[in-house]
Amino acid sequence: MKRIFAFFAAALLTLGARADEGMWLLPLLKSMNIDVMQQEGCRLTADQIYSINHSSLKDAIVQFDGGCTGEIISDKGLLVTNHHCGYASILKLSTTEHNYLVDGFWALSLKEELPVEGLEVLFLVSMEDVTDQIKDKNSYLRKSAEAKLVEAAEEANPNAYAEVVSFYDDNVFYLVVYKKYTDVRLVGTPPASIGKFGGDTDNWEWPRHTGDFSMFRVYADKKGEPAEYSPANVPLRPKQHLKISLAGVQENDFTMVMGYPGSTQRFQTAPELENMLATQAIAIKNRVAREEIMWDEMCKDPAVNLMYAEDYSMSTNGRKKWQGEEIAFAKLDIIGREKQKEADFLKWVAEDPERQAKYGTVIDDIAKCVEENSDILARTYRLFEGPYKIELVDRALTLVMQIMMQEQDMDGPADDLLVALEDSYKNYYMPLDKKVAAALLKQYREDADPKDYLDSLGGGFDDFATIDMDAYVDYLYGNSAFASFEKLTDAADGKTIGQFSAEISEDPGLVFAMKLYEIIMGVFPGYMVATESLKPYRQIFTEGLMEWQKGQPSYPDANFTMRLTWGHVLPYSPRDGVDYQYFTTLKGVFEKEDPNNPEFIVPDNLHPYKDAPAKAFGRYADKDGTLHLCFLTNNDITGGNSGSPVLNAKGELIGLAFDGNWESMSSDVMFEPDIQRCICVDIRYVLFCVEKLGGAKNIIKELDIVKK
Repeated sequence: MKRIFAFFAAALLTLGARADEGMWLLPLLKSMNIDVMQQEGCRLTADQIYSINHSSLKDAIVQFDGGCTGEIISDKGLLVTNHHCGYASILKLSTTEHNYLVDGFWALSLKEELPVEGLEVLFLVSMEDVTDQIKDKNSYLRKSAEAKLVEAAEEANPNAYAEVVSFYDDNVFYLVVYKKYTDVRLVGTPPASIGKFGGDTDNWEWPRHTGDFSMFRVYADKKGEPAEYSPANVPLRPKQHLKISLAGVQENDFTMVMGYPGSTQRFQTAPELENMLATQAIAIKNRVAREEIMWDEMCKDPAVNLMYAEDYSMSTNGRKKWQGEEIAFAKLDIIGREKQKEADFLKWVAEDPERQAKYGTVIDDIAKCVEENSDILARTYRLFEGPYKIELVDRALTLVMQIMMQEQDMDGPADDLLVALEDSYKNYYMPLDKKVAAALLKQYREDADPKDYLDSLGGGFDDFATIDMDAYVDYLYGNSAFASFEKLTDAADGKTIGQFSAEISEDPGLVFAMKLYEIIMGVFPGYMVATESLKPYRQIFTEGLMEWQKGQPSYPDANFTMRLTWGHVLPYSPRDGVDYQYFTTLKGVFEKEDPNNPEFIVPDNLHPYKDAPAKAFGRYADKDGTLHLCFLTNNDITGGNSGSPVLNAKGELIGLAFDGNWESMSSDVMFEPDIQRCICVDIRYVLFCVEKLGGAKNIIKELDIVKK
């Protein structure tokens, strides 16, 4: 442990060289970062940012809905995050009669706020280094030590939960304590024509003109503690909330981003990265085929659009990022640079017999492990991005699980089995799924190893290699009860679980599902073994990198724990002859407007501002007289940072991080200081939309706004 702290201390000597890079651990700000941050422009102390003894900025930052970040912006628990982070919740509350995705929603009083079932936010209580109590123990002793630490932490922090989290590939461990609040209610959202303006076309691109925000409120019991939803609950009185600055940003202004970055791969070797690209290519091919069908059907029918909006958005977001990574890896020679780094590492290793004994073969060991497991990883991706994405199959497998759970009560009513399936059919459109099935099965047959073919599917379709796939899909959807909930309920009507189970066993959908399950169970355990087999080598390699890079800035890979990154407001030049400024204005919305393209429709109530003077925007206008929409910083972010607060030197909210730029899609592997940018929505545009377009002056009144 002393060696690790010595490494951290030495890192202080050179932090200034790359102050814009890093997803830094908050408990180490005082010892590692704050001096450099203050030199760069920060006007806060480390204790004002992170403290467990008094309120600090970290108390205003939450992990939102298991995959994003949000921040508290009033003393009544008001929370702001990205629109795409609130998307699933907004969709859940929407109906064809009240489509909040399309129309937007604003609660003009607390009574109008809408509870969102299943939505959770986590407040960080503390992070404590427990490496000495965890590391170098065998598997059983480690689990036992972790359990004791968690139990003690939860006893010391009522209404909280704790977990031990690994950093630096099992070289460092922290005990992290959270408070979870589950009564969270929708307060406001702009229509998708603002919150998702530009859609997939603009995703990961600059310039952007997207008002990517939504607002929620955290509720608690009358003591301020977490509680399940109840009309008696009251708005949370947070330990800390963010002040909001309307001063805007200028080039080179200091910025901080605090949030929960999800995953980076900055300690992986070249063979691992090459294999990552190969498996992502499988996913890209399948997703493109599926997304084209989804988009076509969604554009035809608003009801279908509502059913598949979230699924489509999540699919395109990942797929486009992976496509960008392929391009960036080639353009920036990421693999070549990683190989050079490894060669330099091995040269350092060879200079010392002790290092040679410990680290000399680790890169070769990783390469061998990757090569041995590449086939099982590819087979797994083909299954889960291919046939497993067929919705009819998913519902059949769900029913199988329900039957297995009822083995002791086969005389019960079969209708009871369908409860778990009913909600899934509310967002199911069979014609879309049928087209997807045909496309994915054809793709799977073309790419998969014949040993993973789905033979003997019934109805005379026995040889997967030669069957007429369109004819098989017609047979499957024409004869399976899983093609609709009505058919399924008719099949179960009046039967016991045993009777229904026997009858449904011959259903073409269940036959297909069980065949797929058989293939998956032949592959997935190998995938799990492959994933685990790398861990010991990765631990040794990362430990070696930490020792080798002593005296250089270092931070662990993102793992969805709270981090801080700092940087500056900056433009960039992606290629020769192209220079992007650091902000966009409302003018760009109307330049992109296309009433025939759902991604670029401009809402009617924004049109009066097309050529409006500065006074029309009120205090939200920039000093140049325009309404600024988005801006760029060089903060180091990744997925999970969506919704993170962008803070100025005084810790005041100036924007929300919501995207990265296309040219730096390799940034999860290597930070690119010249071109990597964090795309942020300007908080002034957010408040303009709330007040001027949404008419929600009640929200504006509860904010702590700092005058220009």
